[in-house]
Amino acid sequence: MERTFRQQLFFLVLCLSVLKGDSRYIEDNEISREDLYSFLNSELKRGLPEELIYHRPLRCLDMIAVEGQFTFTAERPQLNCAAFFIAEPDEVISVDFGSVDIDCQGGDFIKVFDGWVMKGEKFPSSQDHPLPVYERYVDYCSSGSLRAVRSSQNVAMVFFRIHNAGSSFTLTMKKLINPFPCNIISQTPEGSFTMVIPQQHRNCSFSIIYPVEIQISEFSLGHRSSFPKVIRRSLPSFHMIEILVELKSTNMKIGCDNTVVRMISSGKFVNRVSFSYQSLDPQELQRLKQNSVEDFCFND
Repeated sequence: MERTFRQQLFFLVLCLSVLKGDSRYIEDNEISREDLYSFLNSELKRGLPEELIYHRPLRCLDMIAVEGQFTFTAERPQLNCAAFFIAEPDEVISVDFGSVDIDCQGGDFIKVFDGWVMKGEKFPSSQDHPLPVYERYVDYCSSGSLRAVRSSQNVAMVFFRIHNAGSSFTLTMKKLINPFPCNIISQTPEGSFTMVIPQQHRNCSFSIIYPVEIQISEFSLGHRSSFPKVIRRSLPSFHMIEILVELKSTNMKIGCDNTVVRMISSGKFVNRVSFSYQSLDPQELQRLKQNSVEDFCFND
């Protein structure tokens, strides 16, 4: 399966899940499946030289995976809008604000969130993110001279509310290299990754929003030769359920909608785990469902 097509499928599933959700941040707008396919084709297939800046309008509900400059101009009141930003696993996101013409006193706002919010659930979770939730929100109207916000991982989000037609703002999305990636959402259902925690007391997770087969190829956790790892399976809305498994089995097939590899570090050692993952084929997924995988995924 081509990489671009895998990315398109990922963004389609995500956008549709948001449109079906109950989050107070996202409005029930009129984006159709055809609109989403058209957007994904134009967004992901566009390759530009680095010296050129990509420009396009920002939508009320949007997904952005490319660097560039995006301008939102309200044609009517837009009260529940959100833009999702995603980069490669080894990158973080910088959101730089340019011209902003909104009415903060009249109830307009632009808020940047360090992570994603989907159906009221936050990624990374409060347990995994280094900052308390209130510090992960940055409010343009409250900050006064806000110019740039940098994420802690490869995803970020902008919420905005505009009351008056003609109000607008422009932002620029940039990707920066992250030498020690932590708390990642995969763009694709296939790939490989090495997670490293360099003597830091923190939790790191790698989330794959597909049923997948995971192969652990290398690990180094502290000084013990036999130790557990935690693989989490979850509901589509990111409610996590943890399973403790001994690393004697390095190949796992997980038929749940979301799989999270999570590493917990005491900070005393350099911890490392390498793994690859790929989509379960339809026959294997059907077999897992017949073996009550849905009960496995959804029961506490």
